[in-house]
Amino acid sequence: MITSASKGRGERPSVCFLYIAQTHQILHSLPIAIALAKGWPDIDVHIATTTQEHLDYVRALLETLRVPPIPSRLLPPAWLRDLRLKGAATPPKALMLAANARRLGRYDAVVTPERTTALLRKLGVRDTRLVYTQHGAGDRGGPFEPRLKQFDLVMAAGPKQRDRMLAEGWVTPETCAMVGYPKFDIIDALPSSPLPTFPQAKPVVLYNPHFHPTLGSWPRWGREVLEQFAADERYNLIFAPHIRLFEGADARTIEALGPFVDHPRIHLDLGGPAAIDMTYTRAADIYLGDVSSQVYEFLRTPKPCLFLNASGAAWRGDESFHHWRYGPVLDRAEGVVDAVASAQRGHGDYVEAQQKGFAESFDLRETPSSVRAAQAIVERLSSRSRRLR
Repeated sequence: MITSASKGRGERPSVCFLYIAQTHQILHSLPIAIALAKGWPDIDVHIATTTQEHLDYVRALLETLRVPPIPSRLLPPAWLRDLRLKGAATPPKALMLAANARRLGRYDAVVTPERTTALLRKLGVRDTRLVYTQHGAGDRGGPFEPRLKQFDLVMAAGPKQRDRMLAEGWVTPETCAMVGYPKFDIIDALPSSPLPTFPQAKPVVLYNPHFHPTLGSWPRWGREVLEQFAADERYNLIFAPHIRLFEGADARTIEALGPFVDHPRIHLDLGGPAAIDMTYTRAADIYLGDVSSQVYEFLRTPKPCLFLNASGAAWRGDESFHHWRYGPVLDRAEGVVDAVASAQRGHGDYVEAQQKGFAESFDLRETPSSVRAAQAIVERLSSRSRRLR
């Protein structure tokens, strides 16, 4: 039992799993909460969210998995929870952290899949351990940034992520733990969301553009990509962008997708459960995208990929585009369906690179990733780095 300097009830340490951002991040840390609650009963595990939708989603997942209930609650105040700026799916993160800094500071550790929670340090939370789980294992440079230094523990999915954070000075060997990919654990335990049905069986392409305003392919090429697939009968297409791409989009933007809504070979999903729980990445035959980390989830099984360089990026040799080595890169929107067909035919040229890239990205072992992540948290809480039961 951990007894030293515990802030929880009595001598029991307490850990809060915090969700203040988009729904897709929940799947990256909730399996760790489950593993911690099941494996270390002498630790109080709590879940806190800032929206009722997130709370309902968490509770539904726990019920589906038939795990012992974990105390979960909405963070106050109610008026702030209802505040949405520019149509955001969640209330302002910084304001919610400021409103709850004292409450969160009572926990021995706060575990989060996003980096804004580092703000708690500026809000006076000093003694609570801050743990960042990540929410993907991609290559884009944005997540490698100074806020990582505010966390007592930063998790890495594999050696690629760990080594880059170490090399750039964002973490130290003492503040970084390579734990694998806990999301795989919960995905493997959950039933898949319903798949789209197409009138005719054809190879399925997943078009998964990122929300990045310049590196993402949607602003410049997205509609043209959909039009080309609508006019070509060779493939069925799932259009499932990163859920932040259409977050807060106005009615006019959504209405512009109207011509594709009832198309027999195109399925649109702008942010439903299947867009985040790997239903599409597991079901699709070909990946079409740009800089989303979801390509690595797709490559759990090596399959053809095609990447869209809509920004004209000088990507060769840039680690932020490491995944563009796993398939051809298209520098223009024209002929995208032909390019997909060519990527299928030439997939054999990329299988070895895909397998190597997956192994570099995910350090998967016999012990589940979520258990390894929970153990890393326990070690940070314990004055003696030993396994607790």
